[in-house]
Amino acid sequence: MGKALTDNFTPARHVFEEVDDALGEKLSATIWEGPADKLTLTENAQPALMAVSLAVVRVLEAEADLDLKKEARFVAGHSLGEYSALAAAGAFSLSDAARLLRTRGRAMQQAVPVGTGAMAALIGLDLAQVAALAADAAQGEICQAANDNGGGQVVVSGNKAAVERAMEMAKAKGAKRAILLPVSAPFHCALMQPAAEVMAEALDKVTVNVPAVPVVANVLAKPIADPAEIVRRLVEQVTGTVRWRESVMFMAQAGVETFYELGAGKVLGGLIKRIAEGANGISVGTPEDVKAFVDART
Repeated sequence: MGKALTDNFTPARHVFEEVDDALGEKLSATIWEGPADKLTLTENAQPALMAVSLAVVRVLEAEADLDLKKEARFVAGHSLGEYSALAAAGAFSLSDAARLLRTRGRAMQQAVPVGTGAMAALIGLDLAQVAALAADAAQGEICQAANDNGGGQVVVSGNKAAVERAMEMAKAKGAKRAILLPVSAPFHCALMQPAAEVMAEALDKVTVNVPAVPVVANVLAKPIADPAEIVRRLVEQVTGTVRWRESVMFMAQAGVETFYELGAGKVLGGLIKRIAEGANGISVGTPEDVKAFVDART
């Protein structure tokens, strides 16, 4: 993940070096050499994914003269990706983004004892249906819609027993599938409140700038640019629903036709095509993708 970029582009290597320096350890070595179980710890995975995204941004700035301020209407990111989007737009320094995501990952992992919580993807129901059945499934525990990903996929999060009840209810209501997710903690639900408090304190200690491009906030599905509101919404995001489907629809309705997914993987690019009819979702994460991006601009 990101290794080919660093082998081919100096700006990418500089991003990973800066992240390593900010964290006081060679996260880059874990990304490229493993072990996999160490990389998948959320305290490592979150800054790692951000580093890859920012490496792509820096490479495109150098190789293709990308200027987000001039060329992008909005930036957005899914969950931890919101930090990547904010860093790309200059709201956070790269070093601060890395440290914040290390703190965020650690706090989210520690908020709930292992085995207490769970998350499940419900396929074939919409957000309103899932929100209603999650409330019914709670039965005094926590169960809520965590991610509205689009394409008929909504994720629920909360106490393990409540999530399992939601899965059974979803099947009874006609869900095509209900899949327990292999996650280490129940993200984006009220059980994460201890982590939200940690992030409020951490964000209070960093400089937040007005982003060069408005960020479409996960919890609002609309753009914001005020630094104080950015902080407030990032804290809310820890326990709140990631409104990705609505965020993409907002951007599409505002006239955005082409969405670029910068970083590792192609999941969001695929979702965008299913959410916004006629939208073009392009993923850029490899040297080949960078070449295609450059060639398309010449």
